[in-house]
Amino acid sequence: MIVLDKVNKWYGDYHALVDVSERVEKNEVLVVCGPSGSGKSTLIRTLNRLEEIDSGRIEVDGRDIHARGLDVNSLRAGIGFVFQHFNLFPHLTVLENCTLAPVRLKRASSKEARDHALQLLEQVGLAHKRDAYPNELSGGQQQRVAIARALAMRPPIMLFDEPTSALDPEMVGEVLQVMRSLAKQGMTMVCVTHEMGFAREVADRVWFMSEGKILEQASPEAFFTNPQHPRAQQFLADRSGR
Repeated sequence: MIVLDKVNKWYGDYHALVDVSERVEKNEVLVVCGPSGSGKSTLIRTLNRLEEIDSGRIEVDGRDIHARGLDVNSLRAGIGFVFQHFNLFPHLTVLENCTLAPVRLKRASSKEARDHALQLLEQVGLAHKRDAYPNELSGGQQQRVAIARALAMRPPIMLFDEPTSALDPEMVGEVLQVMRSLAKQGMTMVCVTHEMGFAREVADRVWFMSEGKILEQASPEAFFTNPQHPRAQQFLADRSGR
């Protein structure tokens, strides 16, 4: 579903992604972890061209997504992205947030978009909040609406960039539960997260990043019980000591 081939990204003199080559299979749940500044968020943002790359190639479903002349809006319409800070439209209700893009971008009928949005809001446990505005919701509820909004475009891939890091601890579980449900349904997912319990429970594979490189990729069982790279060992030791 996703192929990265010798991907490099610089910010001035800072080499943020260093010769990244990996692949994500269809229906796979991938968790990307690593210390702050390791390149995780930069990497996931290159997968829908929120960040441009300086060299290399990224294919999504067989398409070179950094090719010249590519319709970036069309690309992003087919890739769900859930941000750290929700990014809901504050002047629209929950239901309107979830129907706007399907109607505007995919030319869905109002009824089709509304019916699908209500199904998704039911799935994330928020159908009863359909007429509320974002400022009337908790952080966890806003993030669940953001997930429903991304799913409303019927994407084959969902990207999550630290979706729980802006939430109070008591709200984290409700968002992770929605993500668990998506994983069980076979959604292809790439998740940048520091929730190691979620990674251990839900991921098919884990990538460990440091200084712009993928230093280790393994099954959750192998990664958490017997990490190979010294930096991965230190990362897990630091987290277990908290």
